[in-house]
Amino acid sequence: MIVFALWHSYELEDDDGIHDEDKFIGIFSSREKAEETVDALKDKEGFRDHPLDSFTIDEITVDSPDWTDGFVTVRWRE
Repeated sequence: MIVFALWHSYELEDDDGIHDEDKFIGIFSSREKAEETVDALKDKEGFRDHPLDSFTIDEITVDSPDWTDGFVTVRWRE
């Protein structure tokens, strides 16, 4: 089974410097549904100030590892 993960990511500059701002939007059963969601969000606050290429749709095969070595560091801010 293949699903589609939708992200909105861009660089944000604030008093602490430049960092990545990532929003996980959701998992969709088709690329078309993910694209419809991009279309619905692109003009809303939190999305409209960043170009459409800030949206990423990743194709994911269920029950198949995507990352088999290395690591990912995530910095959470409050």
